[in-house]
Amino acid sequence: MIRFNNVKKTFRRTEVLKGLDLEITTGDRIALVGSNGAGKTTMIRCLLGEYTCEGTVLVNGHNPRTERQLVLKDIGFVPQLPPPLKMPVGQLIHFSASLCESDPQAMINVAERLGLDFEQLKSRPFVKLSGGQKQKLLISIALGRSAKILILDEPAANLDPDARHIFFQLLAEKKDEAVMLISSHRLDEVASLVNRVIEMDQGRVILDDRVEDEVDLDSVLKTEITIKRVDEAFSKAIKLWNFETAENAQDAGQVWHGTVAGPDRLRFLGVLSRYAAILKDIHMEERKNA
Repeated sequence: MIRFNNVKKTFRRTEVLKGLDLEITTGDRIALVGSNGAGKTTMIRCLLGEYTCEGTVLVNGHNPRTERQLVLKDIGFVPQLPPPLKMPVGQLIHFSASLCESDPQAMINVAERLGLDFEQLKSRPFVKLSGGQKQKLLISIALGRSAKILILDEPAANLDPDARHIFFQLLAEKKDEAVMLISSHRLDEVASLVNRVIEMDQGRVILDDRVEDEVDLDSVLKTEITIKRVDEAFSKAIKLWNFETAENAQDAGQVWHGTVAGPDRLRFLGVLSRYAAILKDIHMEERKNA
């Protein structure tokens, strides 16, 4: 579906991509990881046809630079930084749908699943939205269409836990029919979403490996956490994940209940690790479609 053959890209005598060879097929959910300057963004821009480059880039046999409109019809892209668009939300959705010959209502449906009130927001300029609202709208435009290739750059960075869970469910609905290329600085943020890891460094692929694919993207973990003593910092952190404690019970403030999206387990456990000194017990039970 996607092929890079000896792709090189140079900016002002600095070679950013150094003979990139890569093949990506349907069903691949790829974590594209690497430090700043590794070449991840340049690779994505070449794939989107934004840069000229040496070598060959093909998407379904088409050159994204010379056949860009044809290629982009099959690509849903969520950038890391939202563009400074002054266009109203409603107009942006209809404009985006027209470019890829998609149904704008499908994008609106995804936006509402993510928690956006489209009727309330449709007349507001995109640039005036909050960071989380912008991210949800960009995800809605990318996933609310029949794209066969999803390119997601830090896609869940500004999402709250509930929206992340919905986002993972949306990915689960497309996992068998689309390529997913998820760029991130940290592997632990996306490890549970993917079945292949590609690491780049200084313009080259230094790791390309298949990984275990046992986590259901739409699963949830029913979770109970017991702490040794009431701690204000812990309470504040765990409430961000929508956990609750019984207000009038004997163990109020010490036993917390909530759910965690399956693909978010590593991220959640990373948060808990900050409070290891007060943790007494953690019980997590996996359930599907809860």
